[in-house]
Amino acid sequence: MAREFQRGHKAKISDLTAGTDLYVGVQIAAPGLSFDISCFGLDADEQLSDDRYFIFFNQPKSPEESIQLLGAQAGDTESFRVTLDRIPAAIQKLSFTATIDGAGQMSQVGPGYIRIVAGGEEVVRYAFTGSEFTTERAVMLGDFYLKDVWRFAAVGQGFDGGLDALLKNFGGEVAEEEPAAPQPPAGGQVPGFAPPAQSAPAPAPPPAFGAPAAPQVPHAPQAPHIPQAPQGPQPAPVFGAPPGPPAPAPVPPPMHGAPTIAAPMTPPGGTVPPPPAPAPYGQPPQQPQFDQIPGQTGQVPGQIPGQVPGQVPGQVPGQVPGQIPGQVPPAPQVPSPYGPPAPAPYGQPPGPPLGAQPGIPQGVPQGVPPGGAGLQAALQPYKELPTGQRWTPQNGQLMRVDLGMGGTPVLARQGSMVMYQGKVDFSYKGAGFAGRIVGNATGQEMQLMRCTGRGQVFLAEEGAHLHPVELQGDGICVSAESVLAFDESLQYEVRRIEGHGIPGGALFTMLFQGTGTVVVKTHGTPVVLPVTPTTFADCNAVVAWSSASQVIISSQVRLRRNAYPGHSGETVNLQFRGAPGNFIVVQPYEV
Repeated sequence: MAREFQRGHKAKISDLTAGTDLYVGVQIAAPGLSFDISCFGLDADEQLSDDRYFIFFNQPKSPEESIQLLGAQAGDTESFRVTLDRIPAAIQKLSFTATIDGAGQMSQVGPGYIRIVAGGEEVVRYAFTGSEFTTERAVMLGDFYLKDVWRFAAVGQGFDGGLDALLKNFGGEVAEEEPAAPQPPAGGQVPGFAPPAQSAPAPAPPPAFGAPAAPQVPHAPQAPHIPQAPQGPQPAPVFGAPPGPPAPAPVPPPMHGAPTIAAPMTPPGGTVPPPPAPAPYGQPPQQPQFDQIPGQTGQVPGQIPGQVPGQVPGQVPGQVPGQIPGQVPPAPQVPSPYGPPAPAPYGQPPGPPLGAQPGIPQGVPQGVPPGGAGLQAALQPYKELPTGQRWTPQNGQLMRVDLGMGGTPVLARQGSMVMYQGKVDFSYKGAGFAGRIVGNATGQEMQLMRCTGRGQVFLAEEGAHLHPVELQGDGICVSAESVLAFDESLQYEVRRIEGHGIPGGALFTMLFQGTGTVVVKTHGTPVVLPVTPTTFADCNAVVAWSSASQVIISSQVRLRRNAYPGHSGETVNLQFRGAPGNFIVVQPYEV
């Protein structure tokens, strides 16, 4: 049975199959889009150092044929043959990608997959959908990589550019060449390791109710077609009467005299009358009168075009008799199919409610709301935010770090990883014997893990609010309890705050310096205050402060919520001093 992989899953090839002659199938499709599916043979630095190992439609195989492009078969959009024991030692990784040929984005694709078949049996499959991507035009589907042994990783990582941009990302050069058709494998037969081929469906027979196809007859040249006005049903000719001259075409009604009807009506003859001309601007639509044929103006000879029958001469066309000139005529009442209309509220004239559109029943759903509907619209506000930066807050409580940008590992609190994408390795970061002693003695011990590789890691802890603080050669003091993660390029140490009248005679904090980012976590939304000579903060509420600030311990007596009988309520406050530009960060919470 095939193993179902999720994004980021990895496994040794030897754990999946004992064979080394493998079939790789890719299925990806979207309405109106075409895709280029390729394989990049990369070196130890993940670069395309040899262009001969870029396998695509114009180069279907590598020099020693360890990688071959087979084409579409067995339900796969594209397929490859990979012989692992024949791949040269210089090739350390095979990256299978799919790019859109032309306009479009990966969010339009339907359900797809990349799978591995060995000995005619599928051993692993990684499935994906377009909802996992946004505006990307390429996706890295899966990798074969050599790490003491060959392994497989389900990547599923989007890429903003197309095939050219992906090729440049791997260090290759784009050359304009004429595309060539993919070559089938030697012998013209599907290799035995591939899945069984699916027979092509037979052409569907013509439906039984349809007319038989007529033989093709060459068409004689036709005279130029002269458009004619549509005519109504013609009377049957009288037996024996000579054919008379053709009846003249009916004269179209005047532009401002034709009534407006809701939809064309088909007379018994089967022909549809021409649509009437629209009503003049500002004039309400008129319904056809009783016994009046649709399209007929019903105009009395000698009557002014557009004048309502019975209208007083000199009255503005379309004006209701007795209406004051300049007054807006009331909207026509359309009978509701849902019963008689409810009486108007007291003091309100009869008619549709304010802002209602004539002819549309009120209170009835009219199509899809403007914001969309369904599962995709409901989840749209919570999609991943791609910004192209190393540290990106996905929301107030979730932080994403892209390890591929900057190339610097990240140190994070153990257990803070909620998910990751790509090729990421996690290892324990010990503080050493001296570090553990200092951490235990000062209360500033941090249990850390090192995150390395190429991918994105999502960090969070107990729903705390997260704030990335970027340092450019300056420093910041943060309690170890308030640190979630930071770049390994930063220098950090325990700083001592001297004081008297408190247990141990001192307080401690962590000092971060250098160039990089440290992620600070708080309970609730913090406030940043400037340092003045009269700035005091509770040591249990202060989160961080600028490293140039001078901190003095001050003991005061106050009432605490958790004071018990006989308790003095004595607590420790910190007084901050410093030059203008220094700050402190305080959270709306006490530990």
